[in-house]
Amino acid sequence: METQYLNTFLIVVDQGSLAAAARVLNITPAAVAQQIRTIERELGTTLIARVGRTVSVTEEGARIFERARELVRGVADLRSIANDNAVSGELRLGACPTALAGMLPDVLARMVETFPQINVFIQPGYSADLYRAIEHNDLDAAIVLQAPFALPKTCEWQLLREEPLVVLAPESMAGRDPHELLATQPLIRYDRHQWGGRQADDYLRAAGIVPHERFELNALNAIAVMVDRGLGVSLVPDWARPWPEGVRLVRLPLPLPAEPRRIGIVWSRSSVRVRLVNVLLQECRKAAKAS
Repeated sequence: METQYLNTFLIVVDQGSLAAAARVLNITPAAVAQQIRTIERELGTTLIARVGRTVSVTEEGARIFERARELVRGVADLRSIANDNAVSGELRLGACPTALAGMLPDVLARMVETFPQINVFIQPGYSADLYRAIEHNDLDAAIVLQAPFALPKTCEWQLLREEPLVVLAPESMAGRDPHELLATQPLIRYDRHQWGGRQADDYLRAAGIVPHERFELNALNAIAVMVDRGLGVSLVPDWARPWPEGVRLVRLPLPLPAEPRRIGIVWSRSSVRVRLVNVLLQECRKAAKAS
């Protein structure tokens, strides 16, 4: 049985649709459907029920789901175990949106140049989801925001970068008081449902500023473009480059103390790929010092 097809089954169940699974796997929905049909023929049962554009797992599929996940994970571990004396194998890595577009490409460039036998599977996602994936051993490590809760003893965390809050404003507003801008200009709010957005909201409350809200979203590059277009100002972490090309903005420091957004790496102590995780840590530290 082709274990890659089993992995496709797992991703379809996790994503809830063939189209979403196809985007994760970077293949067509038709190819996803073909792989599922192949697995179903080999097992002699239906694993996925299609309902419009979504899918649900059948009773038979639910019975094999966890065993299939263990099997796929075990096969991925074989290369690392077999090559215990060499830095090789597949590293399962998660990355939050800021890291994915910021420091991660530089880290990966360093890794593959120094250790060409390493393969990296990258799972994008929000920090909260990636922490859960680490705890469940679905990922070996992830570059994420610092969690606002204590980590289980099976996980470790290391700080890579601190990003202070700044007021993001059009270039024409350079030199103005940041609190005055937050109080008088329309606010493009960094999503309060996300950890970084909560820090911005805490600062506004502590400073006694009641902003005139216009938009709220969890997309820092989009916020930068919106500020550049004159739609308002924003209170955001001073995130790592690259930024959108051509924006003309100023980043105004805050007059009161504020908790920075902290980005770091979390990993599972129980991973059999701890050697690969250590290589990742080494390259992350180098990238953090160079930034």
